[in-house]
Amino acid sequence: MFYAALPDDTPRRLPFFLAMEEWLARNRPDDLFFMWQVDPTVICGRNQIIDLEVDIDYCRRNSIDVCRRKSGGGCVFADRNNIMFSYITTARSVETTFAGYTAAVAEMLRGLGLDASATSRNDVLIGDRKVSGNAFYHIPELNRCIVHGTMLYDTDFTHITHAITPSRAKLESKGVKSVASRITTVKEHLPISLDDFKAHARKSMCGGKVITLTAQHIAEISEMEAELETPEWIYRKTSGAATVRTARIEGVGELRADISLDANTIRQVNLSGDFFMLADIDSALLDRLKGTEYSREAIEKALAGIKTEEIISSLSQQQLINLII
Repeated sequence: MFYAALPDDTPRRLPFFLAMEEWLARNRPDDLFFMWQVDPTVICGRNQIIDLEVDIDYCRRNSIDVCRRKSGGGCVFADRNNIMFSYITTARSVETTFAGYTAAVAEMLRGLGLDASATSRNDVLIGDRKVSGNAFYHIPELNRCIVHGTMLYDTDFTHITHAITPSRAKLESKGVKSVASRITTVKEHLPISLDDFKAHARKSMCGGKVITLTAQHIAEISEMEAELETPEWIYRKTSGAATVRTARIEGVGELRADISLDANTIRQVNLSGDFFMLADIDSALLDRLKGTEYSREAIEKALAGIKTEEIISSLSQQQLINLII
């Protein structure tokens, strides 16, 4: 695996690094890894409704940037003491990709003497508390995927507690009372400097292999970045429907279905939440429901032959239908 290095230390906003991941996935065939840091930022998943997950007023008062990524999953907080990891590879199953990556991160932490392990979904733990949470993004036309996430070397727990506002159901599902109570940091367990930790992570994940991007590459990435900086992308609405149904499904995540109806006919269904997408949920799944009668039988017929677990990780067709109807 190669480490993807930038040619300078210019401070950049988070959308640049999201664009850098996608540029690498589209332009390099290798397995790649890189680390990055940003000023205080909340990063929402592609399908989340920001108003329900983030205290926007708190973020504005405290100069915390708010961004949206293309991958699924939940909100995370990043700052200069929180290292972000990005991993780009040729796509395998989401389970295999996550398992290989989180196992490598856990092994890296164990190399420092920490009691680290990877969970069955997407987290890396020290003891029983999360130190790294990750999300998955697939580019189907290239058969490439991106895994990215946090590595909590140190962080501002006050900002995490107040900026991110997960639902009570999400916290109760994990048996905890707050975001802060279920996470930990490397610094809490180990007296290692930030620079030394980053050097260890880079060596463990990549050895000495490196590629360095050029000024031309940076210009191309900056063009891709522009899409991710627009208010239309960041604050896009996925709700506004007449019928709203929510559920937390074990192994899948938290889902919200916003259903627009004309009489008893489905005009549109939007899905939001912290689930992991494996394909485009609109073209592959939800568009099939437009014009369908709002009944279980009609929805089952519209979705016949669709393997929902190949579109939303671990979600069965019956679980989706139960949510909608």
